[in-house]
Amino acid sequence: MMKRLFSLFLLALTCAATGMAAPTERKQLFDDEWLFALNDDNQWQSVTLPHDWSISGPFNKDAPAGGPGGYLPTGRGTYKKVFTVGKDCHDKVLRLYFEGVYMNAEVYVNGQKAGGHPYGYTAFFVDITPMVKVGQNTVEVRVDNSQQLNSRWYSGSGIYRHVWLLTTGRRYIDEWSVSVTTTLDDDSTATVDIKAEVVMGDGRRQPIAKQLHIDKPRLWSPDDPYLYQTTIEAEGDQLPVTYGIRTIDYSAEKGLLLNGRPIVLNGGCLHHDNGILGAAAFDDAEYRKAKLMKMAGFNAVRTSHNPPSEAFLRACDEVGLLVIDEAFDGWRDKKNEHDYATLIDEWWQKDLGAMVRRDRNHPSIFCWSIGNEVIERKKIEVVMTARRMVALCHSLDAQKRPVTSALAAWDRDWDIYDPLAEQHDIVGYNYMIFKAEGDHERDPKRVMMQTESYPRDAWRNYRTVMDHSYILGDFVWTAIDYLGESGIGRWYYEGDVPGESWERPLFPWHAAYCGDIDLTGLRKPISHYRSMLWNKEGEKLYMAVREPDGYHGKVKTSMWSTWPTFESWTWPGHEGKDIEVEVCSHYPTVRLLLNGKPVGEKTVEEGHAVFTIPYQPGTLQADGVDGGVAMERVILLTAGKAQNIRLTTDKTALKADGQDLAFVTVELTDNKGNVNPNADNLLRATVSGPAEIIGFGNADIKDCDVYTDLSHKAWKGRALIVVRTQKKKGVVILTVQGDGVKTQKLKMNCWK
Repeated sequence: MMKRLFSLFLLALTCAATGMAAPTERKQLFDDEWLFALNDDNQWQSVTLPHDWSISGPFNKDAPAGGPGGYLPTGRGTYKKVFTVGKDCHDKVLRLYFEGVYMNAEVYVNGQKAGGHPYGYTAFFVDITPMVKVGQNTVEVRVDNSQQLNSRWYSGSGIYRHVWLLTTGRRYIDEWSVSVTTTLDDDSTATVDIKAEVVMGDGRRQPIAKQLHIDKPRLWSPDDPYLYQTTIEAEGDQLPVTYGIRTIDYSAEKGLLLNGRPIVLNGGCLHHDNGILGAAAFDDAEYRKAKLMKMAGFNAVRTSHNPPSEAFLRACDEVGLLVIDEAFDGWRDKKNEHDYATLIDEWWQKDLGAMVRRDRNHPSIFCWSIGNEVIERKKIEVVMTARRMVALCHSLDAQKRPVTSALAAWDRDWDIYDPLAEQHDIVGYNYMIFKAEGDHERDPKRVMMQTESYPRDAWRNYRTVMDHSYILGDFVWTAIDYLGESGIGRWYYEGDVPGESWERPLFPWHAAYCGDIDLTGLRKPISHYRSMLWNKEGEKLYMAVREPDGYHGKVKTSMWSTWPTFESWTWPGHEGKDIEVEVCSHYPTVRLLLNGKPVGEKTVEEGHAVFTIPYQPGTLQADGVDGGVAMERVILLTAGKAQNIRLTTDKTALKADGQDLAFVTVELTDNKGNVNPNADNLLRATVSGPAEIIGFGNADIKDCDVYTDLSHKAWKGRALIVVRTQKKKGVVILTVQGDGVKTQKLKMNCWK
């Protein structure tokens, strides 16, 4: 049993180095000592995976990937790595396991093609046994992301997830054959059935099984994400098996039941990138996304619109997030010229099967998704496609999780989708949950969830879910800001390029601002409001201020935006003019005070109260009031000129493994320690010791400074720096300088 698991192993490049008897790890991380060249230019650079070449920029309004790809470069790239095989590997099977390569990967070993994979989001294995020889070997991976457009959001380019070297005997357990099912026999015992297949030397497969009985099982849930660990063994091979014990049930009458108890889904959609790090799927970055969502009050996530990294699913298992694991954005009718429509007929069974077989033992996954807003939804053929995909999911998943896909209508047609909807166990509604009551009358057994919703509709969606048992929950678009789909969710000023992201290029906007959490990891006011609606425990009082219309310009909003609102009482030049203060509260009334004087008290409606008062610098205080008594207070202070830099890191003790990351928040403060929310000073960063800076940016999606540079402006008084360790021990010193502010240093210890 264990609460948290780590899957990184020390890398040993040889089975047994010539003349030595070194032990062999079955699964060895293969991320180090690669060479990379872009577009066949023979300018080789050393890289350590995960690696996304697109994020190095520069942003370019004429980039082939355009707004969907964040105006960043794509193209073709080649990776090479030399590794050594010892004499004792003559009777071994050697395979490379690629967690994700975007896209059209071709793998060569010693000049011979060993395998490849076109879809950039599913993992794949390559058997390199026939190509390797004793001594030095060369693996080359050619990646082609030049055919644009192939995605509606930022994909990144390259070997952006981990690579592993797998070394086994001629008979070995197929990693993806392992299937765990758990059954609650009664309140005091559970039965765990583990099945797998052994790949024999002649290619035949031999089934194996293991059964466990757990007394007084501790059930997995978002509130208690408890994990068990065991192993399965056969033919001298052994694999670790991690699982959780829980039950899932659902119906129109009872809603969603987890371990027999009702649960409603406060979910967020999530793209796969890591903001200023691009698509590179570092374990720490993937865990950070899950933790940010959990801290923001979410209990569920939809992986839009592709399978996520293994690290992200492990993180969801460990922090307690329920997951809709999604396979595809579209099917046969293309949304972009080079999207999955070019692959579906040959690859859908392999790619969908890869997702289900890889992910089916994660207790966090409660539902599979086979698609998103497919274009051909009015064609009769779509029904058969959905039926076949659902059947494949059910055949591969012994737990028989429900299958969904996200349906939408861009016209008045909706009822005609009934035959398509009926193929799913749960019907996903994108922005269409207002149709729920009529659909329920027409089909009382239909189980629904809103798989995408507008951030501004938080209250309406919350009430809709709470008032109808047949609606399991809501997934807002989105949980976290992301690269690409440039300009969606933005607010802008009169005179800027108008319109929505799909209507015209919106450069320099290069990312999406519709997330509850911004690119630096800061929760926006809408996040606090949403969390307080859905979660009765935790935060009970929150205050923010709406930007006055005309303060920087006349404000224009877009479909996925909310009004620009900030935790700020610093509005120079607006003295004496009206300003709106929004207070979110679990208390029945809230009282507002300015510089110690009461300015009003209001009843909380729809989770908040809004006050309009003349702006005056100083101290703004909101009290949560119950029965006439102030139970709790929150304060906003007017900040002075930014004079100092405050550095806050998520960790000070780092691992010297070349993979560990520290996320350092940079804040510009006045001489009393208050963040100046208007500060945009230019910052410069350096690092000494066994580490490097791999990302530096802010939350402004119009700021086109390259994220891999060592300088960046602050935005709203904040920035984010990401430091990556090297494979050396020592002291790491991060130094940040800024125009007009005092230099600050941060010390971190790097250990093995």
